[in-house]
Amino acid sequence: MSDKIGVIGLGYVGLPLTQVFSKKFDVVGYDINSKRIDELNENFDCTGELSCSELEVMRNNNSVLLTDNGNYLRDCTVYIVTVPTPVTVNNIPDLIHIKAASEEIGRFLKKNDVVIYESTVYPGVTEDVCAPILEKISGLKFNRDFYCGYSPERINPGDKNRDITQIVKVTSGSTEEVANKVDSLYREVITAGTFKAKSIKTAEAAKVIENTQRDINIAFINELSVLFKKLDLDTNEVLNAASTKWNFLNFRPGLVGGHCIGVDPYYLAYKSAECGHNPELILAGRRRNDSMGRYVASRVIKHMIKKNINVSSSKILILGVTFKENCPDVRNSKVFDIIEELEDYGAKVFVCDPYVRKEQVNLNIVKFDALDFFSYSAIVLCVAHNEFIELSPSKNSMQVVYDVKGLWDLENVDERL
Repeated sequence: MSDKIGVIGLGYVGLPLTQVFSKKFDVVGYDINSKRIDELNENFDCTGELSCSELEVMRNNNSVLLTDNGNYLRDCTVYIVTVPTPVTVNNIPDLIHIKAASEEIGRFLKKNDVVIYESTVYPGVTEDVCAPILEKISGLKFNRDFYCGYSPERINPGDKNRDITQIVKVTSGSTEEVANKVDSLYREVITAGTFKAKSIKTAEAAKVIENTQRDINIAFINELSVLFKKLDLDTNEVLNAASTKWNFLNFRPGLVGGHCIGVDPYYLAYKSAECGHNPELILAGRRRNDSMGRYVASRVIKHMIKKNINVSSSKILILGVTFKENCPDVRNSKVFDIIEELEDYGAKVFVCDPYVRKEQVNLNIVKFDALDFFSYSAIVLCVAHNEFIELSPSKNSMQVVYDVKGLWDLENVDERL
């Protein structure tokens, strides 16, 4: 008998996963957000991962049910958990969502069922935190009556050229037999193939270091950007020269936010400290990247003062508020740090972002087709949306133009990060 799959959490990861699995299996897509379910059932995906037509095709497939009623998970044999794993205000891992998902699954868990976690965690969470919850709620015994797997999510939000099926998937299981089952399950839908890790903890660690590595590399470039400003050098020009060497890692300065790179290093740092290891490099990278929003704001203010622009009575335009380009996700976006800092100086900040709906953010929103650069004392390009590439501001004595992304020509801006 073919497995019936329950996907818990229908966000940036869960929804595309539901779509691809529904082509081979019966799938129940479950989310506690009733509004999200209503929108999906009306063929609207606020994340932009699936188009209206893609949703309609998926929903017309009799193998799919999208629901906010957990009781429909009862007949599933495989559960895939794709809920958020954020950090607290003190940057401590917040496992509330993954624990709640485990409790919900525990209500319906049956003998020989498999629970696969995709949410990013530190090594040990699946077996040491989630499995005991499943045992307690279900009354079943882990690795005797039910089993677990871990296959870290690998999706690039906003990337229309590389979807979930085109990225190699790491898989793992709590026993060798289950590891093979989990790997076989994903090979059914992932055309790029799979990599079966030796253990669940190995797969958990592999995921959390992917983003930590990127975080540290970007932090180094951000550190160089700050240094090069003091040396009167343009960072992008230095990097262009250095990248002519074949083995140079071509990272660029920028704001590091979002639900992955800006969060995952804290999970690894937490586990490091728990093991008695001081994660110096990991936390140093986080401190540098967490400070960049305030740094950008300070540079904008400095240029405004140099041009005798009254900051406290100024209007400042922010171009882009999402955490990355061509994507509507504003979670943990460091652009908010820039806005907060500028507002602390008394400036009135306006935001233009063609990917963000007004109800998503409590900001002064300017529509893209109503942009008038001359209305603002400063323009700060924060996100490299495609729509911004063709814009052509020009620095002048009455206005500051700051380019975080190095998108515009140097002669047209007062400064690039």
